[in-house]
Amino acid sequence: MTSEKSCVICKVVGVLVGVGALNWGLLALFNVDLVAKLLGPMTGPAKLVYILIGVAGALKLLSLVKCCPCQSKGCDTKK
Repeated sequence: MTSEKSCVICKVVGVLVGVGALNWGLLALFNVDLVAKLLGPMTGPAKLVYILIGVAGALKLLSLVKCCPCQSKGCDTKK
């Protein structure tokens, strides 16, 4: 995700992982669940956001061992 030529999926995954990290940080520091505060506690939309953040986290972990196709030309997984 450091490349300027990241695909839309890479950018969306990065944003969702950032939102998830921010939410966990706020929860730990101030006991504030940002997603629940904005969308309601465990409403349909809140659950969808949590699911999307979970999927994004899994994709981000997968990107540690396998490059996204948009990065295939400059991919070096043996750093």
